[in-house]
Amino acid sequence: MAITSANQLELLQTAEAVAREKMIDPGLVVEAMEESLARAAKSRYGAEMDIRVSIDRKTGRATFTRVRTVVEEEELENYQAEFTVEQAKQYLDDPKIGDTFVEEVPPVEMGRIAAQSAKQVILQKVREAERDRQFEEFKDRAGTIINGLVKREEYGNVIVDVGAGEAILRRNEKIGRESYRPNDRIRVYIKDVRREQRGPQIFLSRTAPEFMAELFKMEVPEIYDGIIEIKAVARDPGSRAKIAVISYDNSIDPVGACVGMRGSRVQAVVNELQGEKIDIIPWNEDQPTFLVNALQPAEVSKVVLDEEAGKIEVVVPEEQLSLAIGRRGQNVRLASQLTGLDIDIMTEEQESARRQAEFELRTKLFVDNLDLDEFFAQLLVSEGFSNLEEVAYVELDELLVIDGVDEDTANELQARARDVLEAQNKAALENARSMGVEDSLVEFEGLTPQMIEALAKDDVKTLEDFATCADWELAGGWTTVDGERVKDDGVLEPFDVSLEEAQQLIMTARVMLGWVDPADLEADAEEELEDTETEEAEV
Repeated sequence: MAITSANQLELLQTAEAVAREKMIDPGLVVEAMEESLARAAKSRYGAEMDIRVSIDRKTGRATFTRVRTVVEEEELENYQAEFTVEQAKQYLDDPKIGDTFVEEVPPVEMGRIAAQSAKQVILQKVREAERDRQFEEFKDRAGTIINGLVKREEYGNVIVDVGAGEAILRRNEKIGRESYRPNDRIRVYIKDVRREQRGPQIFLSRTAPEFMAELFKMEVPEIYDGIIEIKAVARDPGSRAKIAVISYDNSIDPVGACVGMRGSRVQAVVNELQGEKIDIIPWNEDQPTFLVNALQPAEVSKVVLDEEAGKIEVVVPEEQLSLAIGRRGQNVRLASQLTGLDIDIMTEEQESARRQAEFELRTKLFVDNLDLDEFFAQLLVSEGFSNLEEVAYVELDELLVIDGVDEDTANELQARARDVLEAQNKAALENARSMGVEDSLVEFEGLTPQMIEALAKDDVKTLEDFATCADWELAGGWTTVDGERVKDDGVLEPFDVSLEEAQQLIMTARVMLGWVDPADLEADAEEELEDTETEEAEV
């Protein structure tokens, strides 16, 4: 095919037609044509030549040019597209490195193979432009619901026509065993939009918790208006879900508003989700109260919260245990997702047995160490004493409230407890020194002999070793592995050292060693205080 005056205008007409069909800029199609013509010309004149093509946007005339660039003599590699300053003097008046010499060359005759290659280049460029347009159109629509038309199903994945391109609903993002036929209408949540070289760019979901939240926003005007807020959603797609809501208007019941007249609002969401049962729960800032609500319909007797560990213990009557756990653990699993806490459920009988075991353990501690009879040791435990330190260093008045304990008995109790603790401290210190602990660590304020012994067993034997520790290595913590919370045991965790206390001890050691400037710590503390005050003022 020769680029003649007869088909020059056809180039522009073709470009405009393709651009209209694909809804992209005609200029991009023309650029693709220029590139394809340049490639065809290179196959005619030589691949090493720098051949460029420019198509006039008004007349459609294609101009073929050869470009040569001036380079350093030692950098000259491609003699067809580059030349030295000396060689360039016959073409340019005052050539400099980087200058170019452009000369027009005759148009090429495009054979069948060249035309096919040109067509491939144009199609590729058009596809890229189409994908760019699709990404730009949808990148800000992630997190919204869209209606689409099913085009086809491939290996369980549903390809959906979303008007300006195709999107994919993966097999694991469909609810249960739902299947679709071509031209079925489908409502989906845009989970992600990302730029990809090949394949789909728009990823859909019907199992995401956010899909349910968006459906409620569409059905409940109060949520759309911000009067009611969805605080958390947990789903077992196609089976059951829990949604926590709060109202910012005392006159509006958040649960009632979401249920609607005779259940009309929630039923519309249930129908869309293939009959998924939905528990609508009032949100509460108090975590134990919120958890009691989240475990509905089971009744809860008692809740014990361990905020630092992110765990919570729930005590229920024996007859409520199966209801609280749910079929295959569904109820407690959804409640855990909703609250963000690990939930341990036990019956009143199990909790009673555990408390009895703790009571017996503490009683034995006092019997063995303070030379008390069992009855007297049980009295101490009943009054809330759990270890020797509490007995040794508590105010005398707190011992005198125990039946049968006078001042002399209280003093004797404390003396015995202190003697035992001193003996234990001495033994721990001797053991630590035998393992190689240095005086720098022994004399460090804030560590007890038992703590020093525990550190020595973990190969922390000097103040420098201690200063290199991380706070979680001392106090323990929790990490998430494969979606499950895993406990990291801390060396000083048995001594109830908190994360904040561990941080303070480590920073003090670093200051003592000269690793950290105290002035920097004060500046950081002041900055943190200012940030806190600013946040409180904004609230």
